[in-house]
Amino acid sequence: MTSLEWGMLVALSVLWGGSFFFTGVAIRELPPLTIVFLRVALAAVILLTVLKAIGLRMPKDRSVWLAFLGMGFLNNVVPFCLIVWGQTHIASGLASILNATTPLFTVMVAHALTADEKMTGGRLAGVFFGLVGVVVMIGPAVLDTLGTNVLAQLAVLSAAVSYAFAGIYGRRFKRMGVPALATATGQVSASAIMLLPVVLVADQPWTLPVPHAATWGAMLGIAALSTALAYVLYFRLLASAGATNLLLVTFLIPVSAIVLGSLVLGETLQAKHFAGMLCIGLGLAAIDGRVMAKFRSGSEATAQADDAPPAISDPAIYQGRDI
Repeated sequence: MTSLEWGMLVALSVLWGGSFFFTGVAIRELPPLTIVFLRVALAAVILLTVLKAIGLRMPKDRSVWLAFLGMGFLNNVVPFCLIVWGQTHIASGLASILNATTPLFTVMVAHALTADEKMTGGRLAGVFFGLVGVVVMIGPAVLDTLGTNVLAQLAVLSAAVSYAFAGIYGRRFKRMGVPALATATGQVSASAIMLLPVVLVADQPWTLPVPHAATWGAMLGIAALSTALAYVLYFRLLASAGATNLLLVTFLIPVSAIVLGSLVLGETLQAKHFAGMLCIGLGLAAIDGRVMAKFRSGSEATAQADDAPPAISDPAIYQGRDI
């Protein structure tokens, strides 16, 4: 990836890592599925307003809207519902680790379904180091419960698989010529439409007390920043860098969340956090490939220099010779 794409990936991880702060405020007064629905519905309103303000129109082709529905189903409805249900039965740390398997599934799905994102040794090594880094950062102790509440853990793993397929599925919007802003708008709009009946049945929001201003502020933050703006970056990166590189953001989200907790909430960074960040950094470098390429080129240059005949620099050695 280019430096700009790496910068966008880090920005995306900060936006999604910041969603934990907003959710932490909203969850005090709203049930999880209602938060998910409001998140995508408010984001759709925000993005539609932006589109109108800049004079862009949403595509009207039936095929494009069917693609929006497919993307919303794979990227929002299925994983959001599975993760919300899973986290009611398992610890959030274990859920984060299981969710961090997304790049691994993406590498496998991309290898099977694409011609230009094939599996390589560097990518597999990078995914391994990244996953180890997430485990180290969150704390290996959370793995003690691995194997209990199997259905909940399978639900979170299934969400990771859904994200992987969504990354591959979303590549079609570039071929369709749909801009990133319109794609983000269409996806969250389709997600809101599909989630509405689920929320009406499960949460019956009309029976809930009216939330306070802090809750609405948190919902506005998660909708505007962690959803609307984040998905514009998501689809721009998907079009330029591919699904495998894009979903490396899963490794960076815990880093962003922990660093933001330190800067904003005054939480203490521990040795395990730095060790985890180092592993994740090694993984990202392995997947990027440029560091290893420079190392290999440097080694090859050294080997060639060792094999070359010695250079003669003393003029006296040429005396008496016909050169």
